[in-house]
Amino acid sequence: MIETLRGLGYSTGAALADIIDNSISAGAKNISLKFIWNDLGSSILVIDDGDGMSDAELELAMRLGDKNPTSQRKPNDLGRFGIGLKSASFSQCRRLTVGSTKNGVLSCLRWDLDYLANNADGGWHLLEGADPSSSGLIVENMPTTHGTVVLWEVMDRIVTPGFSEQEYLDLIEKVDQTLGMIFHRFIEGSHPRLKLTINDVPVKPWDPFMSNNSFTMASPEVPYKTPSGIVKIRGYVLPHNDQLTAEEYERWGGPDGWNSQQGFYVYRSDRLLVSGGWLGLGGRRAWTREESHRLARISVDITNTSDIDWKIDIRKSIARPPLSIRPLLIKIAEDTRAKARRVFAHRGLYNKSTPKEEIHNAWRSEVFKGGIRYRIDTDHPAIKSIMESSGELSPQIKALLRIIEETVPVQKIWLDTAEAKETPRTAFAEQPSEGVVEVLTAVFEDLTLRRGMSSELAKKTLLSSEPFNHYPNLISNL
Repeated sequence: MIETLRGLGYSTGAALADIIDNSISAGAKNISLKFIWNDLGSSILVIDDGDGMSDAELELAMRLGDKNPTSQRKPNDLGRFGIGLKSASFSQCRRLTVGSTKNGVLSCLRWDLDYLANNADGGWHLLEGADPSSSGLIVENMPTTHGTVVLWEVMDRIVTPGFSEQEYLDLIEKVDQTLGMIFHRFIEGSHPRLKLTINDVPVKPWDPFMSNNSFTMASPEVPYKTPSGIVKIRGYVLPHNDQLTAEEYERWGGPDGWNSQQGFYVYRSDRLLVSGGWLGLGGRRAWTREESHRLARISVDITNTSDIDWKIDIRKSIARPPLSIRPLLIKIAEDTRAKARRVFAHRGLYNKSTPKEEIHNAWRSEVFKGGIRYRIDTDHPAIKSIMESSGELSPQIKALLRIIEETVPVQKIWLDTAEAKETPRTAFAEQPSEGVVEVLTAVFEDLTLRRGMSSELAKKTLLSSEPFNHYPNLISNL
């Protein structure tokens, strides 16, 4: 049975999150993870200052299925199936030791899968104390009056033959990102309710919605009453990467990247369960992760009384919304996806900080019976100015624009975007300002000298024209 449970499919980060859930449910304010490298003898500890357990409570906690998943829980209880500690641990290691102190009294028990496998009578032998080779780890890290230490050893699912110390460090970084995302509501802010560290370094919270960024668009929160509790839903459209620094863009893409992180984020008692994806919604054909919707993220808050309705799995990584709420989720998602697509297509021009003046785009899409084609917009101020002053060259310029329109490399742009998972750069991206000023000056002189515009009107025209609208400081200096 235990060997079967090992195949539930936990990642190391998700497994450790299950252990941390128990610590939070026990009232811990400080949780410390320690990754110890010793080749095949490496180990991981989770140490908390929670309530701790007596000997009888620890023995119950070490049993598989010690709680009825249908029982009512306290609002802050992040558990459900009474199996998380064991199933999560066994998915990563063959020896699980738990030491706990309550009222100054230490209790310690361990499961050793190799011992069980080699035991002749086939009994479920829960062993007293830590293995002699590692008892010091429990004693050295045990809180004095109350708290718990969980120790993973013989980590055959993590440290396999040939696994290097650098790979172990890479694993620590991945776990840090995962826990920073799952527990960001617990560890963020100036007065966090939980201190979470890995090897004495605080875990950095990762807010999927970039709530503190002025370019993030957030819709009003929508509460929805269900028989199992209130569900709260809110849509967010994140800033276009043109509004972010390279460091911000890298960080807020999340552990799995911008495309993978789009979609719904389901929270249960502030603990993140689902991080991205569209929950199988979208009508007859479920929505998939698409480049054009990469900026759309939606928070959904449920209570721990909603587990059965939402079909939360043992790993707390899958949720299936009940039928009654799906129409509302689809409606909010459609609105969020549409806004995200506009921001994506117009390079962040549809955010809440944008002036209400219309932006003149150099390209427009044209829908016809055979599909969509792209045309240069001759009403764009710079293009219009050239056309009006072209004189005898007008036919040649029109022919040139038509050639450009008919040879837009749509397929190549699409392939490059799909393969590189990155939007091709435009709008003078990463160009030195001297090059931008050269183009701006040429257009500015054409507007003022040839067309007789005042300097102020010419600047205003440039500010409302793509791609010049991205450079207000350069325009002001013209």
